[in-house]
Amino acid sequence: MYAERASRLRGAVVWSRDLPGPGSGPGFGDESGSARGAVLPDGCMDLLWTAGRLLVAGPDTRPFVPDGVSGGWVGVRFFPGTAPAYLGVPANELRDQRVELTDLWPASDVRRLTARIDGAADPVDALEEVALLRAADAEPPDPLLREVVAALDAGRPVAGTADELGLSARQLHRRSLVAFGYGPKTLARVLRLQRALALARDGVPFAETALRAGFADQAHLARDVQELAGATLGELVGHR
Repeated sequence: MYAERASRLRGAVVWSRDLPGPGSGPGFGDESGSARGAVLPDGCMDLLWTAGRLLVAGPDTRPFVPDGVSGGWVGVRFFPGTAPAYLGVPANELRDQRVELTDLWPASDVRRLTARIDGAADPVDALEEVALLRAADAEPPDPLLREVVAALDAGRPVAGTADELGLSARQLHRRSLVAFGYGPKTLARVLRLQRALALARDGVPFAETALRAGFADQAHLARDVQELAGATLGELVGHR
């Protein structure tokens, strides 16, 4: 069963899943947007825990199919662009990857944190506390990044977004690689995909979904969904 709630860390979400057997695994988030058990690109990165392990899920540009590891998982899903400041690693170095936290932080620190969460009465709260403490010790994320997300999620063009924020196209691209793991055009496509999924799940007809989400037409929507999610929109929302 999957559950999530807003985190005390601004913009983040804390989630948990207890699903033994195939379909559980690193970066396995909300099943409502998954086809065949895949995790879809959403612009986010996650800090993950399962008994005895801490991992990081990097930003995805394609559907991620978890391995068949059994057991429950807990995650903190960071707001787009914020995880690199907290985790201390550029997002583009983790793109389309799930890595052990020991590859990023000192092994002794990770062992201590893992043992703390393993022994906690509520691993969800314990993992969230790890994220909160880490965020408190880190330099805050660049506030401009939230403006980038807001502008692109509103459907504004990349060039116009750069101009509005006083950046050159090259500067925006460079900052986006570090913060989001890919350039602003890819981020805009990922955010548009998520807008389309939300509309379609709410029962909006696919042709109307395409227009409201910012696609040229339904065929454009179908191509982008297939490329980014590896499935049709009907498969993703349970319609055939």
